[in-house]
Amino acid sequence: MNKFNPDNHHRRSIRLKGYDYSQNGLYFITICTHGRINLFGTIEEGVMNYNRAGGMIEQIWNSMPERYPQMELYSYIVMPNHFHAILGLYPNSANPLNNRMVGNIIGAFKSITTREYMQGMETLEWTPFNQKLWQRNFYEHIIRNDIVFNKITEYINITLHNGIMMKTISKKIAKV
Repeated sequence: MNKFNPDNHHRRSIRLKGYDYSQNGLYFITICTHGRINLFGTIEEGVMNYNRAGGMIEQIWNSMPERYPQMELYSYIVMPNHFHAILGLYPNSANPLNNRMVGNIIGAFKSITTREYMQGMETLEWTPFNQKLWQRNFYEHIIRNDIVFNKITEYINITLHNGIMMKTISKKIAKV
């Protein structure tokens, strides 16, 4: 195996260079399971059916504003091997030390859900995962206007009712 060479081995950030991810804004987030393994349920006849693990993901997401009061939840969907959400970030200028960046929030969500999933593997015989529950990073899109917000919300809502529609609608969003 090659030794680490910082000139050859470096991770490129997929974040927007120079953007402050702790500022007010709306963010479309996608987090995928490691290896894209279906762990959170199944799609049957175009409908997402959560298993217990999928319900746990939803419950923890809904509890995140208790941990991060500057966070507001909008549309979201748990899919068999990934999670989509729109989150609002509204930092508190009165107490800036409590403000967190999007990456901190998603990191905490991934950590909490991984811990809970591991407990489910031990006590509820949930499907084991290989090495990690989640992929290393997450995808985000900064929502800059109402048109994009409405299209992404529509995408999540249609995905919620019909998992088969995902690829068609995601192409529409990318064109905006």
